[in-house]
Amino acid sequence: MSRIGFYSGSFDPVTLGHTDIIARAERLVDRLVIGIGVHPSKVPLFSDDERVEMLEAETRAVAAAAGIEIDVVTFSDLAVMAAHRFGASVIFRGLRDGTDFDYEMQMANMNGQMAPSVQTVFVAASPEVRHIAANLVRQIALMGGDVTPFVSKGVALRLATKVKGKSKG
Repeated sequence: MSRIGFYSGSFDPVTLGHTDIIARAERLVDRLVIGIGVHPSKVPLFSDDERVEMLEAETRAVAAAAGIEIDVVTFSDLAVMAAHRFGASVIFRGLRDGTDFDYEMQMANMNGQMAPSVQTVFVAASPEVRHIAANLVRQIALMGGDVTPFVSKGVALRLATKVKGKSKG
């Protein structure tokens, strides 16, 4: 029986913090499903397809090195329901600080009541990426700042292209 994990977020954009959690979570499962949350009330910088492409590009090497399958999907319902639908027995949640812990603990307890067969595993972010937040990376990019300490070269290039396109439109 293979162990399937689920890691969800908006990934707008994919940061080094996200890839840190992915690289550490993949060690614990045979297959990792990365779920991109799609919410009608949120207007992301990158489209759903662009976020899928980014995540696939960013995780290709990690999956190959670990010898596991990583699938990138979108979902628009509760993360715990999506995890259950994709056959995951564990949800991975990254923690940067105590504020994250308080929020994530509440969510884990509620998810546990809705889907008792799906466990939540907290993964502490590595110290060198603990401060990175996608919303701040977006803001830095949109205001012309240097995002290279926070994202891969590929994502930095996508951000530069996206910001350049927004300033023309």
